[in-house]
Amino acid sequence: MSFAITLATAGRIMTQLRHDRRTVALMVLVPTLVMILLYYVMDDERSFGRWAPILLCVFPFLVMFLITSIATLRERTSGTLERLMAMPLGRLDLLLGYGLAFGLAACAQVALALAVSLTWLGLDLPGPLWPLVLVALLNALLGTALGLLCSAFARTEFQAVQFMPIVMIPQILLGGILVPRGQMATVLEWISDVLPMSYAIEAMTHAVADADPGGEFWRDVVVVAGSAVLALLLGAATLRRRTP
Repeated sequence: MSFAITLATAGRIMTQLRHDRRTVALMVLVPTLVMILLYYVMDDERSFGRWAPILLCVFPFLVMFLITSIATLRERTSGTLERLMAMPLGRLDLLLGYGLAFGLAACAQVALALAVSLTWLGLDLPGPLWPLVLVALLNALLGTALGLLCSAFARTEFQAVQFMPIVMIPQILLGGILVPRGQMATVLEWISDVLPMSYAIEAMTHAVADADPGGEFWRDVVVVAGSAVLALLLGAATLRRRTP
């Protein structure tokens, strides 16, 4: 692994993104537009204040997973990845470069969604802003890492999209959004305990509800961050040069 090669890879991806305005618009604008739509559909500040943090947790995760998995697969099917890996470029260098580039895009995505929610939409937080920002960014990075991992098992962009309901929907349903995890059947609760989104949602709950997030918040943050690192390492181990 080389830090210089990782930065060069991230720079190449950022250059590609600058020339792909539709992808940038999808990454940065869609979560904010959905937040605005939710606000006017609910037309109630209390209800919006309850659901907005959850959506700030989920949408960066979903969007970054979708964009990253498709972009990585496109690199492989076009032969770009094979040419890159013929150079002195390690798999981990490549995936960390992708993670860094899309992580910067995730920062812009989260910053815009939070700015609009806290100003125009009037989202009120009882505590400091930084825990919410931290969790939202970690969720975006987790979605990026899982997208990189799942792209290794897809042969077409359609298959990459199909991974989204397989990977995302169970995590959302079992994460405690609709039903508290403690009220689920025992087997479902066990499954929920090993899904990173469960801890992301719990961390977001603490970030919004607690004026001073404590030990449980930091435990959840460590689990989410560790899951993202693990997904990157597994992605490096399973990355293929090209699609057969």
